[in-house]
Amino acid sequence: MPLLHVNGISVPCKAILFDKDGTLLDLMEMWGTWAESVLRDMETHMALIGAGFTGDKNLLLGTVQDAKGRITGYDPGGPLPMATVEQTYGILAWQLYAAGVPWNDAIVRVMGIAKDAMNELRERRAAKPLPGLLPFLAQCAQASLRLGVVTSDESHTTAEHLEWLGISSYFGAVVTRDRVVKGKPAPEMAEAACRELGTLPEETVVIGDSNADMQMGRGAGLRLAIGISSAAGTAEHLADADTVVRDFTELTVSV
Repeated sequence: MPLLHVNGISVPCKAILFDKDGTLLDLMEMWGTWAESVLRDMETHMALIGAGFTGDKNLLLGTVQDAKGRITGYDPGGPLPMATVEQTYGILAWQLYAAGVPWNDAIVRVMGIAKDAMNELRERRAAKPLPGLLPFLAQCAQASLRLGVVTSDESHTTAEHLEWLGISSYFGAVVTRDRVVKGKPAPEMAEAACRELGTLPEETVVIGDSNADMQMGRGAGLRLAIGISSAAGTAEHLADADTVVRDFTELTVSV
């Protein structure tokens, strides 16, 4: 059985499950840009009806902005890295509803804003792999490890992002939020991926950047839950991780 080496330990495993946003791809490169566009257009819509956000707009998606409105960071325990599409729509639509827009109209407007922002990303194919990801995936393939993706994103956009990164062929299972009844932190996504890969949970490792990934792995009985935190001293949000790394350069595989 192949061995995964991380932080001085060697773990036998047959499969690895990866979260997508913030794990396979750089979250800020994609969703930071998307959030800037969404918040800018939301602010415009609010101004047109003579209203403003009910509080600090950074709290809507858990973003950090500079004086020019450029998003420079995010709360790893906030909506931007963790919320589903439907949850994000609800967060944003509430602002319009609070300003007097009927709920159904608020949802339609928010969906339009989000769609425009996504189309901007599509024009640029804005996806950047985390450091060390591509060599690590190649190592996994050489060791005949079975790989899967477990993400709170939807099927269509997930397929697009994997294609933009050029890594679609590595994955034998892609389990998205719209394929399960209960999303993260429930274990259902990991359980489904294990079934599709033909591996047992105790032979499988999960890698992700949120504690919901870690809780999903623990709930499914996976062999190991590895958290990714790009900056030192910011791993508090990964309370249920078995171990934490900065990026994929700290992981190796051997047979």
